[in-house]
Formats: sequence, structure tokens, C-alpha cells
Amino acid sequence: MENDRIVQELKPFFEPRAVAIIGATNKKGKVGNVIFENFKRNKERGIFKGNIYPVNPKLDEIDGYKVYHSVEELPDDTDLAVIAIPAPFVPDTMREIAKKGIKAVIIITGGFGELGEEGKRMEREILEIAKANGIRVIGPNCVGVYAPDTGVDTVFLPEEKMDRPKSGPIAFISQSGAFAAAMLDWAAMAGIGIGKMVSYGNKLDVDDADIMEYFMHDDQIKVMTFYIEGVKDGRKFMEAAKKVTKVKPVIALKSGRTEYGAKAASSHTGSLAGQDVIYDAVFKQTGIIRAEDFEHMFDLAKAFAKCKLPKGDRIGIITDGGGAGVMASDAVAKFGLRLAELSEETLKFLKEKFPPHAVVGNPTDVVGDTDAGRYRLALEAFVKDPNVDAILVIVLFQVPLLNEEEVIEIIADYARKSDKPIVAVAMGGKKTDRYARMLEEKGVPVYPTPERGVRALAALVQYAKYLERGNAE
Repeated sequence: MENDRIVQELKPFFEPRAVAIIGATNKKGKVGNVIFENFKRNKERGIFKGNIYPVNPKLDEIDGYKVYHSVEELPDDTDLAVIAIPAPFVPDTMREIAKKGIKAVIIITGGFGELGEEGKRMEREILEIAKANGIRVIGPNCVGVYAPDTGVDTVFLPEEKMDRPKSGPIAFISQSGAFAAAMLDWAAMAGIGIGKMVSYGNKLDVDDADIMEYFMHDDQIKVMTFYIEGVKDGRKFMEAAKKVTKVKPVIALKSGRTEYGAKAASSHTGSLAGQDVIYDAVFKQTGIIRAEDFEHMFDLAKAFAKCKLPKGDRIGIITDGGGAGVMASDAVAKFGLRLAELSEETLKFLKEKFPPHAVVGNPTDVVGDTDAGRYRLALEAFVKDPNVDAILVIVLFQVPLLNEEEVIEIIADYARKSDKPIVAVAMGGKKTDRYARMLEEKGVPVYPTPERGVRALAALVQYAKYLERGNAE
């Protein structure tokens, strides 16, 4: 029943029947105008299926849409309100929302607890209204929600300035609105699919634990990524994390690790960053995987979104470049994994099939005159070898005899049909990047360096062991 409650309460944030944009305006570039334009554009594209109700006491119409002069006038199907008006007017607006019976509110407006005592007083007032009327609130001081499949987009940065990523199995949750927007823009460039994004700012009401539980029940989401500056209710966070990480992986990037960072977090979202060693312990205890930076976070998210979990920590490496194989071997040791001892059958098979100058072992080096066929033979042997739990395939697409599209098909085919995780590494420039994206489109995560590829495999191993320990208890 608790699960049903959180799903029902938060669903309007992602799938509203009708959204009211309080502070909508016809002044281009204003927050209320960008948010209105986002919904209008997605409605015209056929993505947003709900109704759009701009609210502004000074206007009658925006771009052909009737403007409502007050919350009281709104039609009864309104189930989501997005507030983009100055902070001092928000408490009274919340009272009107409560009276209207709207149960989901995103407060984009900043200027609350992060600025001092008066802001904190207004936050308490808003929270009291919300609690007394069963209203769930995201924000204030945030960019809200981005859900590409339903067309909900409260990010107040226009498309001309910020690309939106395609849909995918990764959820991204950020306390910082600016970081959330920048990451969406970056994810769009990197070709990373984001199924849902939530920026909750000062997290007056809806917090990390609520969102974790909601996404646990969201079939679209396979992995959750969090940017956290501080946690308000540690016990609630831990209880939710323990439950959720047994179902889906959660990756956290926690900032405010130093004295300087903690001070900056306090002035940014009013968060108490706390001692970093405590967060480290909490993450370990609850099965949350900690990321060092945003690149690391999305490296791991890609692996979880596209790969199966390994049954052990023995890594097999296939490469067409000796140096890259050495780097990958070092990374295996660095991240606490083991190089697989290939079986006698694998070694015999590859020695029979490969030319004498190829290096059979782990790493197996198909060398610089390779064609796609050698990759097929190596993958066939590694996938069948019981001593290999996960496979890192390094492809230097620059070698002259390698048919790029053929080797991409081969790797993608084995990644689909094998029960072992396969990640790829492609080092190079623009041409390599093109082939790496083609391989990713076919469901294989690709990394630009051996170290990042192995680090992603290490996270899969770490999470698989965590689940194994949980099942054994």
C-alpha cells in the first residue's frame, strides 16, 4: 500500500492530465514564457497529451491559449501546478492551490531558504500548507521535471540554448538545477538517453527517498543517478536506499566533500553537506555506488543500462593494440578485479585459428592486421570460456583491414546473445567517435579509454556482489 501511495502521489509530476503554469507570460526569455513554450511545443509535437493552462492576472491570451487570471478560475482537471513567480507571492498562491484541490506543485522560484531566515520562514509556511492539504511539492529553487516520453519539461532554458536528450532507461536526479540543465545538454550531445530528470532544489517536501521509491516502480527506469549536496532526513534516505538498491542500481555523485565545498553547498541549496566519511559509510551500507565525478556517474549508468550483471570478477580482454591491452590489464588490478585465466580449450582454439603473430592469452591481441573475423573468433571463445565472467573489447578502428561496420555487428551480436557483460573501448578522434556511437546505438556501452571501460565493469561486479550478499542474508 505504501508503494501505491508514493506512485499515486508523484505520478502527476510526470504524467499530468493538465498543467497550470502560474507566472506564464508572453515576454520571450522569461522563465514563465520558456516553460509555457516547452509544453506548447511538446503539445504541437503530439508528445504532451494533457491540457495547458497559463495563469497570469494581467493577460487574456498567449499564443492562442486562454490565460486564467487566478488559480480559482482553473478547470477542475488541473493536477499539476508549476510556479514561476517571485518568492513573496508563493505562500498565498499555495493557499489558492490548496483551495482548488491541486495535489502536485513544482516551485521553480528561488530566493527561499538558501538566502536566509526570511526564506526559511516562507518555506515553513509553504510546507505547512502542503502538509495540511496533501500536496506534494518539488522545489523550490529548481528546474523541476524533464520527461521526454510524456512531454513534461519545466526546464526554463530554451531549446535554442540547451539540447534535450533522447529518452532512455536512466533517471537523473539533481539537487542543483544548473547542473541538471548542463547534464541534460551534455547527455544529448553524448547520445545518452534520459528517461526522467528531476531537479528538486531545496527539497522542501519531495526528496531523494521519495523519488528513489517512485522510480523503483517505474518500468522504464533501469538505473538511477543522483547529484546530492546534502540529505535532510538521513534515516528516511537510508531506509529507502536499502530497499531500492535491492531492485535497481543507484549511483550517487555527492559534492561538498571538502570544507570549501560544504560551505558552497550551504549557500547554494541551503544543504548541510555533513562529514564526507559518513556519506561514504552510508553509501556502502545501503548499496549505493559512489561516483567521483559526472563523467564517472554516466559511465557507470551506461553500463548498467545496457549490460547484464557478471557472475564473478574475472575479466577477459580482447584488443587489436598491445598498449591498450596493457593499460586495460593495469586497470583490472587497480579496480580490484582479476584477469581471467583462459581455459585450455580457449587457448587451443585461438592458437589453431589465429596467425602465428597474433598473441593468444589474456589479453588476447588480434594485432594490427586484424579483420573483423578475428574479433568473432575471440569473442566466441571468451563467451564460451567458463573462466571468463565479463569481457572488455578494445577496438582501434584505425587499423587498415578492419571493416568497421562488420566488427560493430559482431560485437553487438555477442553482447545480445551472451549472458556475460561485454563493454567496448574505442580510442581515437572524430571517425572513431562515429563508430563508437554506432556501436552504442546497438546496445553496447563504449568508453574512450581502457581505464574507464574497466571501471564500468568494476561497478557491475560491485553491484552483483552486493545483490549476492543480500540474497545470502
